[in-house]
Amino acid sequence: MSESASNTSQRKSEHIRLCLTNEVSFRQKTNGFENYEFIHSAITEVDLNKISFQKKLFGKKINYPFLISCMTGGTSEAENINSMLTEVAEEVKIPIGVGSQRQALENAYFHNSYKIIRSKAKSVPVLGNIGAAQLVHLNVKEIQKLVDMLDADAFVVHLNPLQELLQPEGEPYFVGLLNKLESLCKKISVPVIAKEVGAGIEKISAKRLLDTGIKGIDVAGAGGTSWAGVELIRKNEIENPFWDWGLPTAYCIRTVSELKKNYDFILIGSGGINSASEMAKAFALGADLTASARIVLQKLLNEGPEHVRIMIESWFKHLKGVMFLTNSQKLSDLKKNKILKKELLT
Repeated sequence: MSESASNTSQRKSEHIRLCLTNEVSFRQKTNGFENYEFIHSAITEVDLNKISFQKKLFGKKINYPFLISCMTGGTSEAENINSMLTEVAEEVKIPIGVGSQRQALENAYFHNSYKIIRSKAKSVPVLGNIGAAQLVHLNVKEIQKLVDMLDADAFVVHLNPLQELLQPEGEPYFVGLLNKLESLCKKISVPVIAKEVGAGIEKISAKRLLDTGIKGIDVAGAGGTSWAGVELIRKNEIENPFWDWGLPTAYCIRTVSELKKNYDFILIGSGGINSASEMAKAFALGADLTASARIVLQKLLNEGPEHVRIMIESWFKHLKGVMFLTNSQKLSDLKKNKILKKELLT
């Protein structure tokens, strides 16, 4: 294994270890969902038995609009993690994303840590993944190889300027990114999704991204895992003011959803969604899909895959209750003025 590949794999292992702790949470900033309250409907006529979350995503049927977010790959422990996560995704019938495939371009040593996802995900959407800092140096043929490796249904480009800025091995160079994205969208065989990793995507950036031809935006706002915190811990610089940098998830979902008037895209709400209530509020604010990562990883490795399944299904049971109490027969109904800021309740 080359030195660069070894360094990449070691870094991924460190990321997994740190994300199993709560040390990497935002310290003061929240995801913003606590500022909202659902509008109770005392005259609900919703039939609970007729609520269904089934839909098609990238041509495949899913039971719940919930994504096991892009987490890992390219390291020894990643194969087992991805194997267990994919078993859950296939059983529950939800999409799953793979962690950055950067290491897969460096050598074939850990290719199976990625490939195992498609080998077990027989019927659900699988999302490939590369970082924007890598994309600016790659051509479409190299990206297509990553798609083919997974037989991916969509491909995620993760935008992590804050992480690259602070990472000891970081590559904070994104010049030409929008042109690269536009070229990728035109030539690659699957839809492209742009995703932040914890600092959020706001409306202006989202519009510029959508103009390149991408088909999805994962806002991945602040309030969950601080990837600035991850990298600052790695270099023992824990008092850095960038730890809490970013835009709250609730703000990002609410403002980016306004672009639905003029653009056709999938809006994924993620960033510190760690409860059924937060997930429900993400949908009410405009998300088409929600996603979580660290809480899923922690539950998987601390309690086992069955508890991940139980958690996801319990969240959607709660969501049915929210829909009943807000007179929302469909998720699309939940987006129609069923939530408001708490200060308006006084």
